[in-house]
Amino acid sequence: MNAIFYVARSLALSAPAVLAFTVALQLTLVNNVNAAELPNFADLVERNAPSIVEISTIRRMTARSPVPDSELEELLRRINPGQKPDLDTEGLPEQRQRAAVGSGFLISGDGYMITNNHVVVGADEIQVTLNDRRVFNAEVIGLDEPSDLALLKINAENLPYVRFGDSEKLRVGEWVLAIGSPFGLEFSAAAGIVSAKGRSVPGRSSYNYMAFIQSDVAINQGNSGGPLFNLDGDVIGINSQILSSTGGSNGISFSIPSNIAMNVIEQLRASGVVERGLLGVRMREVDFALAAIFGMDRPLGAFVDEVQPNSPASEGGIQNEDIIVEFNGHEIEYYTDLPFYVGQYRPGTEAAVRLYRDGELVEQTVVLGSSPTNAVLAESPATRRARGNPLGFRIADLGEEAKQASGLEGGVRIAELDEGPGREAGLLKGDIIVALNRQPVVSVEQFAEVVSDLPVSGFVSIRIVREGQATTLALELFP
Repeated sequence: MNAIFYVARSLALSAPAVLAFTVALQLTLVNNVNAAELPNFADLVERNAPSIVEISTIRRMTARSPVPDSELEELLRRINPGQKPDLDTEGLPEQRQRAAVGSGFLISGDGYMITNNHVVVGADEIQVTLNDRRVFNAEVIGLDEPSDLALLKINAENLPYVRFGDSEKLRVGEWVLAIGSPFGLEFSAAAGIVSAKGRSVPGRSSYNYMAFIQSDVAINQGNSGGPLFNLDGDVIGINSQILSSTGGSNGISFSIPSNIAMNVIEQLRASGVVERGLLGVRMREVDFALAAIFGMDRPLGAFVDEVQPNSPASEGGIQNEDIIVEFNGHEIEYYTDLPFYVGQYRPGTEAAVRLYRDGELVEQTVVLGSSPTNAVLAESPATRRARGNPLGFRIADLGEEAKQASGLEGGVRIAELDEGPGREAGLLKGDIIVALNRQPVVSVEQFAEVVSDLPVSGFVSIRIVREGQATTLALELFP
């Protein structure tokens, strides 16, 4: 301060001018210091942009029906058994509809790349545009709905690709940067900070195997499947979804941690499918009251409300009212941490479980079973696609393990949710339907029978089970 004042006086300035000069010089110095502390993303973008791709999908359909003929043919067989379906599509022009635009990134020089499952699922064609404007048709190597990841490949060599970082080392408050194609604006960069880790997004799936990275990076439609970089230029997340009341960025975006992605991609590349372990417990959060009751210093862990009969947890000695605080070396701070870590291990894995029981720490060993998500969900034509899919969703049977996990004897699971009455009524992918129009539903075949008797228009009831809770909703049908 004295030095600044001395310089100003040496210039023979008046007192007011000295004060103005001093303030201006101080502001300049402060701005320079602040500028020096802010990261420069230019080198990071320049180095990694060649690895980013834009992904567009195409669905083929006839002019008469908005669905593939194979599904319509199967539906007609169910409605009129013993009769040969007459689709009468000869002469109808085929329409090619651009269905989705998203982002992705190359992970190897021979053309393997990652994007979101929801970007490419159901597509008849997938086109990939590289940063150098070359366009390729992509092959689907594997899809994984629970993690919302897809592995694609194009026929090319010597391509630039990203390197992965360790998402476990990521800290809240760190700078991160996304590159993608929001609203089709190719290869756009946006920066922000990590807002939180280990986020669970309510209602996303009946089987919560994800603990998202939350950031305030501006993620919009078209960014899905693109990378989230740290300042070292390593991919530490894959952009997946946002929370928004408008459909645009509200500063709350969620990315799949890189450590989860690497595990999923390794399995997809090896076999095309992902296998996850199953523990077999129904659980909830440990609050202050439960911690006090069970003699814990503070609330943490997953409170076991119920151990499913004949489950790995039951066979491993876990009991009702145990509090699981560690799973195979991973600390369980919140109850949502448990399914996340269980899902990182494959069926048959022997895992150590540390838990509180009667005020003491106890260790048990369990052999993980197979998660219901490991079964391939075959899409059912039972939703009457002949009428343009009036319900707006597709279903699949519950497997035995899914029944065990949900505690239900029957029902069908929503495998895909489109625009329509189902979505408008508040249904979510993964909901288990146990009754439709006040008729019980225990299988895909029975669901088809109930659907075939539905009125063309009006309201019908649908009873579902979501995350262990049953509720009834109203579907409004239109002719």
